[in-house]
Amino acid sequence: MASKRFDYIVVGGGSSGCVVASRLVAEHDARVLLVEAGPRRVSPLLAMPAGYMKFLARDTYLTMHHVLPQEQLGGRSPIVPQAKVLGGGSAVNAMVYIRGQAQDYDAWDEDLEHAGWSYNDLLPYFIRQEENDHLGAPYHGTGGPLKVSHLGQYSAMSRAFVQTMQECGIPYNADFNGARQNGVGFMQHTIDWATRRRCSAVDAFLQPVLFNPKLILAAETSAIRIRVEKSRAIGVDLHGPNGLETAFADAEVILAAGTYMTPKLLMHSGIGPADELSRHGIRIVDDLPGVGRNLQDHHEVPIVATTSGAFGYFGQDRGLAMLRNGLQYMLFKSGSVTTTGVEACAFIDPDGGERPTIQLYCVPTVYLDRDVSGVEPTHGVTLNPCLLRPKARGSVRLASADPAALPVVDPQFFGDPGDLRLTIRALRYAREVLATAPVRDLIEREIFPGQEVASDEALAEHCRRTVKTNYHPVGTCRMGRESDPLAVVTPELVVRSFENLRIVDASIMPTIPSGNTNAPVLAIADRAVDIITGHRRMIRETADAPSNRVPSMPDQVHPS
Repeated sequence: MASKRFDYIVVGGGSSGCVVASRLVAEHDARVLLVEAGPRRVSPLLAMPAGYMKFLARDTYLTMHHVLPQEQLGGRSPIVPQAKVLGGGSAVNAMVYIRGQAQDYDAWDEDLEHAGWSYNDLLPYFIRQEENDHLGAPYHGTGGPLKVSHLGQYSAMSRAFVQTMQECGIPYNADFNGARQNGVGFMQHTIDWATRRRCSAVDAFLQPVLFNPKLILAAETSAIRIRVEKSRAIGVDLHGPNGLETAFADAEVILAAGTYMTPKLLMHSGIGPADELSRHGIRIVDDLPGVGRNLQDHHEVPIVATTSGAFGYFGQDRGLAMLRNGLQYMLFKSGSVTTTGVEACAFIDPDGGERPTIQLYCVPTVYLDRDVSGVEPTHGVTLNPCLLRPKARGSVRLASADPAALPVVDPQFFGDPGDLRLTIRALRYAREVLATAPVRDLIEREIFPGQEVASDEALAEHCRRTVKTNYHPVGTCRMGRESDPLAVVTPELVVRSFENLRIVDASIMPTIPSGNTNAPVLAIADRAVDIITGHRRMIRETADAPSNRVPSMPDQVHPS
């Protein structure tokens, strides 16, 4: 790192960090340091839609966080990973593009006294980021950098699932990001239709500025603590290939390290709950009790059945089938490699309400998370009911005063009895789907948990034994109004009591959106840039007024 002074330091090179760094450099000529704890490059396999499945059981690009044993799960500690690579989750995820429900954002905005976070406020950001392969106005964009498309193929099981859900009375929905979310259909993905390759946040946003001299990328570098003078963040202590270094920010320090690591960094910097900081002997800079609280995450429980034939993708990633599929993809950009294997889902409320409470995934193979044993992969189908708006709230706390130590995550899956009740109801609904044609005609038998597991208590035990994250943690530095004692950032995403310390990742979400979170994170980061640069323009314009005595602040701050 040749220079130690920048206009902005962005900590975290995931989805939000890529958007913010890219726009600050490209549109505002700012000097930006982008800090990423993981490597700069990933395996070429991850560019292929099906390639991410090769890494599901590996920790190559993941940090496996310490999870507090969950009393309500009988002491079990579910696996909770976080991407550790440039591009973050967008570089390793299943690429599903879901924005959530309008009610999610409207509830934020109402609680924030209409500060500009409603669905209608965010929709222009979703639209301008997107280049959709077949959808357009009024809900979609066609000229943005983020490629969004349907998959290259669908399995027989996915098609049967969509038809069966309609037999069950669920309407077909061609666009979960359109006028309504409820219904069944095929999901959109962040995949370039022309090349059939993943479109990560690096591909969409960061690539055009990667070689701009205004951007310095510090990969495989960890942020140790934020340096603070009075009410200003002046820089960040870093540990990377060259050892310990300090970088200074003339304008702002922007945190984009994610729901687990952003509160950890704040607490190691003395910003957080006073009791937590004192417990580890960390000097208190600012007592912010909400840091690390309000953790929410989507979680799911499986129902698994074998099938009477090969209606999905079991065995397609090995042996001659793998070679054949790979050759077809390389030559024609078609075949099994063009799918993520998670093709269809339904947004439903098993209790019969209008607003969906469950996202029911259809996975056309026998698939269980790696901390669940007892079922061997084979031809089959896995239905995963995912809770869209869990009521339980978890936390992120420090393991020790050592900045290198991972935080302790307490996800609180089923910490609220209403979450368990709704999941059991969704499992019963999934069984109804398995018993309805045309899916019924493809099914051999339910193998997990098995039809003998029928009572509420037996199903509850199945839930406690198998519940897993859907990889969507949010909320640990939540946005709130001034009167909210647990709010960490203002509606302008500034950390309370500070002038120039901002958070732009999923940790600022007050409540979790009803769907996969990558698309909302991208939109939030995009709006954050407008807030950051608009605020600086406002200061400059106010300073230029004849009656004003405040020193001016230019749009871009250049180091001397």
